[in-house]
Amino acid sequence: MRVLFDTNVVLDVLLDREPHAEIAAQLLSLVDSGRLDGVLCATTVTTIHYLASKATTPGEAARQVRELLAMFAVAPVDEGVLASALDLGLADYEDAVLHEAAAADGASAIVTRNGRDFMKATLPVFDPGELLAAVAASE
Repeated sequence: MRVLFDTNVVLDVLLDREPHAEIAAQLLSLVDSGRLDGVLCATTVTTIHYLASKATTPGEAARQVRELLAMFAVAPVDEGVLASALDLGLADYEDAVLHEAAAADGASAIVTRNGRDFMKATLPVFDPGELLAAVAASE
């Protein structure tokens, strides 16, 4: 299953945000082991670097981004993705861009803690617990 990870799920791990960090870490572990095909939106990578450099050091932020790039594919954001996101009908443009990048990259689902923000999504949207259960059920 090819799944695009919303920024909040990755940040839960990197910033050790409780009570969400443990389940998010389990999902990242599934990506790292190849049991789940993980994708990040290009905008997620830049956001993570920015926030990590504020919370730690620029060097540590770069290390974290390199680690993520070794684990995840990256869904590009181009003019087509940005334009189609405007027409998707989601209230939050950033979420619409993430959705359209996922669709353009061939992801089969999105994992996020903000499922309500994706009510008009055309891709399946899982919260982290649901995705973990779906992966376990498919094995």
